[in-house]
Amino acid sequence: MNTELLEALTILEKEKDISKETLLDAIENSLINACKNHFGKADNIKVVMNRDTYNYKVFAEKKVVEKVEDDLEEISIVDAAKIDGKLGIGDIAQIPIESKSFGRIATQNAKNLILQKIREEERKVVYDQYFEKEKDIVTGIVQRQVGKNYSIDLGKADALLTETEQVKSEIFKPTERIKLYVVEVKNTTKGPKILVSRTHPELVKRLFESEVTEVKDGTVEIKSIAREAGSRTKIAVWSNDPDVDPVGACVGMNGARVNAIVEELRGEKIDIINWSDNPAILIENALSPAKVISVMADPDEKTASIIVPDYQLSLAIGKEGQNARLAARLTGFKIDIKNETQAIASGELPENYMELGEGVYEEEMYEEGEDVAFEGFEEV
Repeated sequence: MNTELLEALTILEKEKDISKETLLDAIENSLINACKNHFGKADNIKVVMNRDTYNYKVFAEKKVVEKVEDDLEEISIVDAAKIDGKLGIGDIAQIPIESKSFGRIATQNAKNLILQKIREEERKVVYDQYFEKEKDIVTGIVQRQVGKNYSIDLGKADALLTETEQVKSEIFKPTERIKLYVVEVKNTTKGPKILVSRTHPELVKRLFESEVTEVKDGTVEIKSIAREAGSRTKIAVWSNDPDVDPVGACVGMNGARVNAIVEELRGEKIDIINWSDNPAILIENALSPAKVISVMADPDEKTASIIVPDYQLSLAIGKEGQNARLAARLTGFKIDIKNETQAIASGELPENYMELGEGVYEEEMYEEGEDVAFEGFEEV
């Protein structure tokens, strides 16, 4: 057994995660290439590699002839008889080739071929490893800042956190550990190119999956996410088990679960609401923490008209329109918010609606055929 070759292949397999079979194929190809460089051609060169003992033989197949015209492909009957007395004219003789006889250039080329194959396989192994993590989160260590981008060490490969995928308020220091969402993994000649993000909405979803057991096992589903990275995120959750409160599961005991995610996102606020198949109820929940008087939603046009108390208008719209904007993204509806004064002026609410009972007004609205949600009417 060729113990030296076995030991070398075992070390490479362990360190580079490249199979022995692949390395043996590379050695075979390098030997054939060395023969081609040494003899000028290798069409009749054969390499036999024993996969059990790791011993190998290199030989040239030559036709036995009476008069030799091509030394590379023919052998005389006299010389053939020295190798095997049974060989006759027209037979194929296998002539052993000693690899030690190869010249320096042929040997160097064979070595380079093996090294090139090892590098290619190493890049392929790394690519396959991170391609499986595409659309998932990974933990990386900040190496350095390159211009406005960050180079992130993921272990066996480096990733690039570009300026467009960074949260503006976040500044990282070298050796800092951060979680990232793998947007794309590209296979290039220089190795895998991994693009990661801190702004992608799916980052929040994956963080909840890693932090909340019920989300990971599918008991609680995250139906929709709307995010303005670094500022606020709204997520709508649904439970497949009537005994499990989806919002409570995501919040955790004393807010432990959601607080861990908020800490990872550097203080980004997270609103968790209940999902509903009724668009009006969903929109009402999405506008939380603002209180809503009524919601009239048109599922076909994807529009909704919302009425809120006068004192809740600014809260419903949010700072610079953020709350309404996120609610619109979360639900997929174009939202029009009015306060009760505006609604009375436009005729959407009767002037004496506060004097009407909630049930009376609700019944009148349902007769119009809209999806409607009510909070009830209280005089402020």
